[in-house]
Amino acid sequence: MNRLLPLTTLTALALVITGCANTPTTEPDAATPRIEHVHGIAEDPRGTDLLVATHNGIYAVTPDGEVSGPIGSHDFDAMGFTIAEDTLFASGHPGPKTAAELGAPNLGIIQSDDYGQTWSPVALNGSTDFHVLTAGPDGTLYGIASSDIELLISTDGGHEWTAGTSIGAADLVATDNGIYAAAEEGLLRSDDHGMTFVPVEGAPLLYMLDARPDGVLVGVGTDGALWEQDADQTWQRLEAVDGAVQAFAAIGDERIVLVDDRGIVDIIADDTTVLSPAR
Repeated sequence: MNRLLPLTTLTALALVITGCANTPTTEPDAATPRIEHVHGIAEDPRGTDLLVATHNGIYAVTPDGEVSGPIGSHDFDAMGFTIAEDTLFASGHPGPKTAAELGAPNLGIIQSDDYGQTWSPVALNGSTDFHVLTAGPDGTLYGIASSDIELLISTDGGHEWTAGTSIGAADLVATDNGIYAAAEEGLLRSDDHGMTFVPVEGAPLLYMLDARPDGVLVGVGTDGALWEQDADQTWQRLEAVDGAVQAFAAIGDERIVLVDDRGIVDIIADDTTVLSPAR
């Protein structure tokens, strides 16, 4: 991922912290986009924007604080969201205006090759809802459906899926050093493409997980704090979060963006900024 510069305050964004249900959402206001529960945050492959996957679509946030969305007027509930190179992948549930071809009541895997303007069905449409979805450096997709604990793996852009091991993971991240899972029993690692996992000794108990471009892991602990690996693979406790974290991303070499009870929070070194307060 490309390193980003700090964002300015997002005065235009109104963040509504709510749970997700398969119910119609409020029509976004043209002047102040209305975002409901956030499921994922990623860096736009084109540069400095953030892409925010939510209960009512995917929104773009610029470094100048301009918020637009939902992108392409797509109102689906993006429970799972990841990016492989320039392709966006999502899963979840259709919204009131979602095209029937994308699947109902579950989206399966859908993809966008134009940064969210249009979406097309890929596989498992109608049957599967991935709550955990991530892409590895080589483009391999890894996911866990809401209805199962079996790790599913696709090496062809989501068209065909094979089963790995059964694992109750809250989050996954794939790096050049293996696949890591934030599980109830602790941080786990697989070096055989998800067929088996073993505990990572000395790691904190995490429920959200991501990796820097160099593979260094960063996560959100059940103790209410951020954690990051040191160069010697030991873990350093960073600052505390405020309440449960909805979405989390490690962007570039130093930056973390997350959504907690404060709203959207940008963390760089010793500087923490609430980009958009919750209300």
